[in-house]
Amino acid sequence: MKTPGIHIVVTGTAILAVLLSGPVATQAPSTTQAPARTPTAQAPGAANAAPATPAGNAEKGKALFARNACYQCHGYEGQGGTAGPRLGPNPIPFRGFVAYVRVPRGEMPPFTVKVMSDQELADVYAFLQARPRPPAVESIPLLAR
Repeated sequence: MKTPGIHIVVTGTAILAVLLSGPVATQAPSTTQAPARTPTAQAPGAANAAPATPAGNAEKGKALFARNACYQCHGYEGQGGTAGPRLGPNPIPFRGFVAYVRVPRGEMPPFTVKVMSDQELADVYAFLQARPRPPAVESIPLLAR
């Protein structure tokens, strides 16, 4: 017997992931890679566009991650745990990260501007981005086939 509540949570999570991932491409995929955009580059007439990810300090972010007890659910390195998902080394886009931290859906407590400023969130984001990637499965002898 299936429980409808699980389906709703999974569907809601999938919708949230799509919404936070940015605009959906409507063109066929290209075989050439588009040039990378620099954080300071803006399209003409985009003066009111959302700013790029602000510069953050990974060391300050590490201290904030510990001080605000993020490690209790997400692990000391943002690797995830039993209560919280993996956050690094490739966190969701900064705008989605801030939106979710401010108004989370689920067990996570909200971190309002009074608790963590936007700059402090940029520091935590820099810490998460700086986390090393896990080793390839092939490089671990016990797991290699």
